[in-house]
Amino acid sequence: MKKINNNNKGYNKLLFIAALVFVFSCSKDYLDVDPNKPIPEQLNADDAEGLVNSIYSAHLQWVDSGTEVWNINSFSWIGVSSITSDNAEKGSIPGDPGRDKDLLDDFTFTPTVLSFSDLFEGHYKGIQRANQALSRIPTFEMDAALQTRLIGEAKFLRAHFYFRLAKMFGGVSLITGRDSSLERATLEDTYKFIEQDLLDAISALPKKADYTLEDLGRATQGAAKALLAKLYMYYASNIDASKWQNVWDLTNEIMISNAYGLMPNYEDVWKDSHENNQESIFEIQGHGQLPTLVGIQGYSQTQAPRGGDDNLGWGFNTPTQDLADSYEAGDTRSDATIIFRGETLFDGRLISESVLNPMYNQKAYSSTAPSIREGEKNIRVLRYAEVLLMNAEAALETGRDAASPLNTVRNRAGLGNAPTVDKAAIWRERRHELAFEHDRFFDLVRQGRAGQVLRAHGKAFVDGKHEYFPIPQVQIDKSEGILIQNSGY
Repeated sequence: MKKINNNNKGYNKLLFIAALVFVFSCSKDYLDVDPNKPIPEQLNADDAEGLVNSIYSAHLQWVDSGTEVWNINSFSWIGVSSITSDNAEKGSIPGDPGRDKDLLDDFTFTPTVLSFSDLFEGHYKGIQRANQALSRIPTFEMDAALQTRLIGEAKFLRAHFYFRLAKMFGGVSLITGRDSSLERATLEDTYKFIEQDLLDAISALPKKADYTLEDLGRATQGAAKALLAKLYMYYASNIDASKWQNVWDLTNEIMISNAYGLMPNYEDVWKDSHENNQESIFEIQGHGQLPTLVGIQGYSQTQAPRGGDDNLGWGFNTPTQDLADSYEAGDTRSDATIIFRGETLFDGRLISESVLNPMYNQKAYSSTAPSIREGEKNIRVLRYAEVLLMNAEAALETGRDAASPLNTVRNRAGLGNAPTVDKAAIWRERRHELAFEHDRFFDLVRQGRAGQVLRAHGKAFVDGKHEYFPIPQVQIDKSEGILIQNSGY
């Protein structure tokens, strides 16, 4: 693979962090990219879509030069975003630590843990691909509408990667080009950078209905609004409470657009046959076409039931008894979220009584290929149900009606209206509605109660330290000390 040349010392150090691999294709299928195709020295308008397609493909975990790469959405992300929470345990068997998932579960990790290195490197790889697209596409002579859309997609995806990094590590290095500094920005400046990318994306992107079927899954104006609303929710919780008004404004715009709606049956949201459904605002598209491309490597297999007659997977990221016990009677989300030992699933598959763990994550289950490493299952990132819950929380904070959006979510789950509408009620609904969607740990931190909740669950969470994960030591070393470690590590 050829790498883009530049002479800036600090930027070259981040190229190590990003482990640059540029891939693209002129295929109309925007996920059909070839990881073995080198980038040419000179690009033109014919390559514009390919440059953006390569940003999307950063989500897909292929085999890169013989080394397995699954460092954005698979095993490492599962460990950092889910196993750290009170919803999940490491799972699997005691003798299988999953490289470091036992350390994440117990909060005994250090800056040398591999999952942190995976995620830091992987997300900067995606950012670097976005930067290349954003530096080149504006220079091409091409259809103006397509050019605007592609720039919007690149900005949305860069914002998505940076928002993930901010939730994990706090303020990070804001890299946009060869002259960018490795010095970490403040959390507020990081938020402001993401905010501007998303505002630009909102102006540039089409609505969901304006895309053709072959472009299903691309970033839309609605996705940019939903992600910006989520950013403002963190901004309001951590820095500036006035941003709750922005959360309400954006979620209200999405709600009155009638572009999205709840699926009638909660369990259908995660079925392979219902991907990109009416509730979906943004999904990471799984696409398993070997040998040039594989799906989201290991996402389903690492979480599928272990042992028993089928031995579908590795059995990590298992639901806690605390989560199972927390659902109200009649809440349909319990059975749709948790695979119970001995259960017959919606597709007729019997989960043996002899599987090794009493519960598993059903949202990761793939009916079509449950034991395939490179499965095609999409990962749901933004859903309309979360828009309703963000709207409810913002409404409560700004003195508006929070009951209507909250109860819309509850009623779909088979529950009556909330007896009390307060923060606790909304946070409880977020836990049950979004369980195993990689939000719970970050929600607890945002809400200021991570230590209280996680210590009660037996985790060694330290206030003032574990709200953010450590910057990987290998990256600090390579930066020659420019990157500063988070407090407590």
